[in-house]
Amino acid sequence: MEINIDELPYHVGGLLYTPALNDKIADKLIRGKISALTSLVFCLEDSIMDEKLEDAEEQLKVTLAQLSEANAELPLLFVRVRTPRHMARVHEFIGPLEKLLTGYVLPKFDNSNADQYISLIREFNLMREKKLYIMPILESRTVADIQRRVPMMEEIKHKLDSVKELVLNVRVGGNDFSNMYGLRRSKDQSIYDIGVIRDILVNIINVFAQDYVVSGPVWEYFGSDENSDWAVGLKKEIKLDLINGFIGKTAIHPSQLPVIFDSLKVSRSDYEDARSIADWKSDGYAVSKGSGGDRMNEVKCHLKWAKQILTRAKVYGIV
Repeated sequence: MEINIDELPYHVGGLLYTPALNDKIADKLIRGKISALTSLVFCLEDSIMDEKLEDAEEQLKVTLAQLSEANAELPLLFVRVRTPRHMARVHEFIGPLEKLLTGYVLPKFDNSNADQYISLIREFNLMREKKLYIMPILESRTVADIQRRVPMMEEIKHKLDSVKELVLNVRVGGNDFSNMYGLRRSKDQSIYDIGVIRDILVNIINVFAQDYVVSGPVWEYFGSDENSDWAVGLKKEIKLDLINGFIGKTAIHPSQLPVIFDSLKVSRSDYEDARSIADWKSDGYAVSKGSGGDRMNEVKCHLKWAKQILTRAKVYGIV
């Protein structure tokens, strides 16, 4: 399926992580066994023990070869590498199979590695007709450091702006930030209840969200019942993600994906108001009553919101 380039960042949605050692994932993808799957990353980083890295790389190549041979509609595919040097090695190792990838996920992205990653993705794209993207993850201690946080983020953004057309999402490591302070949320709490983490996330949105789609942090609870506590908590956090400017979510289990997908749908009232704002017919007024009759639409203030709502509606649908 060909996806409009302007909509592509929204199609990432719930990004499902799977260890690259997983030798069953190709079959599941080919047979369409994972419900509501929009994107998937083969992880070669935290989910793989150091002594198993070469095995994971070999399995990744086998998996991509299986997918290449199959005539199946696939989600957006990514590989999470460890370092710039590792990214260069994976690029060379998988060779022509890289054509299956939408891009690379870059952990602990900061000023210590940004220039190397950016140089590599430029180089990779010189040899491709179809763009290969990066999704940097902001999760390192240098990003969290309250003394230098905002200047550091602005420096990182300045570097990313030099390859803006190749940055699909900016991602955040909620668990990595929490681990710095020995913190962890329960099923009935959200990441925004942890004040020190909330402040970091707000700074990230403030610096990056005007120009990039920024995806919400992972939710670490899952199960088979979408009416149980884990799903209620996930839905609550996604609502807070969206109101704060995050779009999409990192997923660590397939059961989370339908909840994330449905939570990214837009309400009928938001859709109708967004359409009205985007198609504004001016009679001199820049304000009007919303579709429900209980809120004001103002074209000068709400146009960017309206465009995002219409894109989400196109990608995920309307409740």
